[in-house]
Amino acid sequence: MAEPTKFSIAVPSEDPKKKEKKPEDPDAKSKPNGEADSGEDLSEEDLQLKNELEMLVERLKESNTELYRPALETLRTLIKTSTSSMTSVPKPLKFLHPHYPELQTLYETWAASENKALFADILSVLAMTYSDTQPRGTLRYRLLSASLQANGPPISEPGSWGHEYVRHLAAELGEEYNARELGEDLEAPTTEGKETPKVPQSVGSIDDLRALGLECATFLLQHNAEPDAVDLLEELEIVNRIVEIVDENTFSRVCQYMVACVNLLPPPDDVAFLETAHAIYVQHQRFPEALALSIRLGNPALVRDDFNAPGNPLMKRQLAFLLARAQVPKEWLDPEDAAEEELPEDLLDCLNNTQLSQHFKDFGKELGVADAKSLEDVYKSHLENTRTTSNVDSARGNLAGTFVNAFVNAGFGNDKLMVEAEEGSSWIYKNKDHGMMSAAASLGLSLLWDTDVGLSHVDKYTYSSEEHIKAGALLATGILNTGVRTEADAALALLGEYVDNKSVPLKTSAMVGLGLAYAGSHREDLLAILLPHVADDGVSMEIASLAALALGFIFVGSGNGEVAQTILQTLMEREDAQLEEKWARYMALGLALVYLGRQDESDATIATLQAIEHPISKQAEILVDMCSFAGTGNVLKVQTLLHHCDEHIEKTPKEKGKDDKEKEKEKKEGEEEAKDEKPKDDTFQAFAVIGIALVAMGEDIGSEMSLRQFNHLMHYGEPVIRKAVPLALGLVSASNPQLPILDTLSKYSHDNDLQVALNAIFAMGLVGAGTNNARLGQMLRQLAGYYHKEPDCLFVVRIAQGLVNMGKGTITINPFFSDRQIMSKNAVAGLLATLTAFTDAKAFVLDKYHWMLYFLVTAMYPRFLITLDEELKSFPVTVRVGQAVDVVGQAGKPRTISGFQTHSTPVRLGTTERAELATEEFIPFAHVLEGFVILQKNPGWEKEAKMEL
Repeated sequence: MAEPTKFSIAVPSEDPKKKEKKPEDPDAKSKPNGEADSGEDLSEEDLQLKNELEMLVERLKESNTELYRPALETLRTLIKTSTSSMTSVPKPLKFLHPHYPELQTLYETWAASENKALFADILSVLAMTYSDTQPRGTLRYRLLSASLQANGPPISEPGSWGHEYVRHLAAELGEEYNARELGEDLEAPTTEGKETPKVPQSVGSIDDLRALGLECATFLLQHNAEPDAVDLLEELEIVNRIVEIVDENTFSRVCQYMVACVNLLPPPDDVAFLETAHAIYVQHQRFPEALALSIRLGNPALVRDDFNAPGNPLMKRQLAFLLARAQVPKEWLDPEDAAEEELPEDLLDCLNNTQLSQHFKDFGKELGVADAKSLEDVYKSHLENTRTTSNVDSARGNLAGTFVNAFVNAGFGNDKLMVEAEEGSSWIYKNKDHGMMSAAASLGLSLLWDTDVGLSHVDKYTYSSEEHIKAGALLATGILNTGVRTEADAALALLGEYVDNKSVPLKTSAMVGLGLAYAGSHREDLLAILLPHVADDGVSMEIASLAALALGFIFVGSGNGEVAQTILQTLMEREDAQLEEKWARYMALGLALVYLGRQDESDATIATLQAIEHPISKQAEILVDMCSFAGTGNVLKVQTLLHHCDEHIEKTPKEKGKDDKEKEKEKKEGEEEAKDEKPKDDTFQAFAVIGIALVAMGEDIGSEMSLRQFNHLMHYGEPVIRKAVPLALGLVSASNPQLPILDTLSKYSHDNDLQVALNAIFAMGLVGAGTNNARLGQMLRQLAGYYHKEPDCLFVVRIAQGLVNMGKGTITINPFFSDRQIMSKNAVAGLLATLTAFTDAKAFVLDKYHWMLYFLVTAMYPRFLITLDEELKSFPVTVRVGQAVDVVGQAGKPRTISGFQTHSTPVRLGTTERAELATEEFIPFAHVLEGFVILQKNPGWEKEAKMEL
């Protein structure tokens, strides 16, 4: 019993003495077990090694300088050749650990020479064992060694000491750089008091640190540690130098990692990462990948260069398809000097999305959904458990039918109610007044992207004597030109003249039509048509705001100064009473859309907005701020927006948050004190909530975290916040019906506050848009039964049913495409405009502005993969479609999809799905199989049948 006790005490008591005994008592065998090397028996080899090392250390202390070099060389060889398991410290380092302090002292006494440089190199390796007490010793001696060998070749590459050493060095480089740049000194207290003064921080310059960083990064890249290399260079703020050191084996992994990091980086770095990855892709001639990053950067010069870089005409067409999907303004591609020739016809067809309609209809035929669906097919009202079965046509019911029919048959151009209705029995006449406008406009949705047939159908209604029908026809013209461009510019020709019409419905629908038709085109010639209406003090707030919104759509994400100036000017000059109107929020949204995704460029505008006295400035400020950082996942922005939500805005004792806005305004105008004057409008909080979703939706982790915040807001928020939460949920997961979100929305759709319930039902439509989700369909049918006496709620339930069946399950409204890497600014603009209408549903959608639901059209796009041959004809090949798996930074070549099924193209892709070719018979030109992909026969491919002979 006593012996183990003695043994357990022996280790700590003898441990410190070991250092003194080591040199003088080489025969460790005679020591009792407890004292030998922390309680382990040394084998013969170990003893021999230990003695040899101690002899070498003694030799360095002698005065004979000729012995130094061989001793150092032997030390170096011994350290390098020692193999050890992954977990234990290499033997030489372990045995030399006690001698490190005396070797340090010895080093200081030597004169500068090549030997000293080699000594420093060896000390640098030994310093790894002292990293806890003497931080950054490895780096310091490495730099000293380099400075002693400034003229000659370096004593050794960092990589020659092995992987662990390089990783150690990389970690210390980052710390040292921060200590020098930010002045944070990470000096830890050292145990050896005498060594502390001699750790000067300034060995080598910042450039030396960076040069060493590049050496380490090169080593890491050669050894499959791409993420470590990128992180090291990012810490040293020279990530752009990685372009010089990648080769064809490492570049794709480096770029994937860098692009995956973008959402997690603070502002200047995220753009730097994208630009660096872009430079690498260009260097290795990966044009589609490079172009995708140029589009994300929104840089016209880069887009033009990337588009013109490849010589292969098929590759150019593939890039044209990508640009058409991103709705990049065609003017970006025009050569600087007009002398160069125009783009060829076939490229323009790809760029203008001319073939989209035809391909979409063929896709519908392939999937067997080409036939029109009737309303009953969508409602399935025989499954609803309502007690009343009345077939009375109600105006409200017919109006809902208008939208359902339009969304469900969108793009197929064959619905029974409008396009193929008998003469005189058109659905339009089943609606009243403003209902006729939405009904006529639904024609545009049904004939979406089909500019030729569409215009001839709509044309007959433009001559109608009924003002609302005519207005609807104008809106239809704009809708069906959304996302496709024509040489004829029909939309501008037809709508331009009506912008100055005396009639308000014709005027507003012409403006909105232009906004939708030319969304994201940045067309300067439309400024002259629309800007005067924003600036004109004489026109109503409705006209000015919708003109501002149309400009927001057209110049989305352009940062156009002229538009921004004019809208700011108007906000300053309008009287308070006008800015109180419900329309003002659209003017603010128009301004915000101009800065969509521009990050810091909106700072000046926000500063100007803060100078405006009226509460509208707060709304505008939040809108501009959140749009600037849309989809970036910027954490600081989300925190700022959350702060806006936690203000409790005092109302008068007659607290009625759910009353309509007019009453609130009257109540509030009665308050005299300036303190109460300021926060009389709390609409800005609704936008702050939507803003959280808008910023967070770019990346998965952020959007998941936001769900929890929404849950809190729903519990503790004011009524204005609570009714915005469902809308935010709809935005964060558009066309992506995840079960937790569906359950949450289902709960909110039975809320006591009808506004919350309405918005939750609409959000269910957004979340399931174009997915045909059966579970959602079931939920909505139950809601139709539950709300059968509430006309407003029933109306929204019907619209949600229409959205879920959008395009019979072939259309998505999710703003992210190309493997969810690129955010479509047009889509975001459309979604935000629609959500803004629902921030006050009673005043807009449930009043006579239900046509605002058509704002969604800019976000609607087919979710298909169509493979084309070299003549751009549809060409079936087998592909595997499965859930996308994130494999960035994983070792080897893991599968990028899981749980796949094999289909023949054309095939429908869900929001979170990814496709890959089943065989290597064809080489795709695109880097992501989505939308239109051009294939080329693989010359090296042989059929397996031949192999069997």
